[in-house]
Amino acid sequence: MFIQTESTPNPATLKFLPGQTVLEAGTADFPSAETAARSPLAERLFKVQGVTGVFFGNDFVTVTKAEGSEWDHMKPAILGAIMEHFQSGQPVMHGDEAASSGHAEHSGEDSEIVGQIKELLDTRVRPAVAQDGGDITFHGFDRGVVYLHMQGACAGCPSSTITLKMGIENLLRHYIPEVTEVRPVGL
Repeated sequence: MFIQTESTPNPATLKFLPGQTVLEAGTADFPSAETAARSPLAERLFKVQGVTGVFFGNDFVTVTKAEGSEWDHMKPAILGAIMEHFQSGQPVMHGDEAASSGHAEHSGEDSEIVGQIKELLDTRVRPAVAQDGGDITFHGFDRGVVYLHMQGACAGCPSSTITLKMGIENLLRHYIPEVTEVRPVGL
């Protein structure tokens, strides 16, 4: 098994490509070791000294390191953990804990606008940020303001604010006149 690594715009995050499917659909975010219980692979990765976050996409694993930790020391252990996991035959996620679309549910008078927002995120934004090892999901819409949750390499990335304001906000405002602003949220 050969696992490729790619840098991301976030210096604290590396993208690992195992050359096979990680998740059939959706994404899975593990912002701490306490959230990893539903995934044997995430649990294994959090055992590596310095790992502070794990994120799964369709064909990649993104790992975030603690400040002060060095990739040169961590990378061999992370590669080993990913390789051991896929050779063990264990599932990436336990049982019916399938990954979700990641978008928050929204109903009410703005449901048509929210549907358009989610559609644009799914077709224009998420494929691009997945290339960088992250994901951006819909969190809420209130009086013209779209709230988005940033995951994987996007969480804590120095360039994420620029991406959010200059890219995503301009895109949504262009196609959906009701959108006036885009803001990040932390979960």
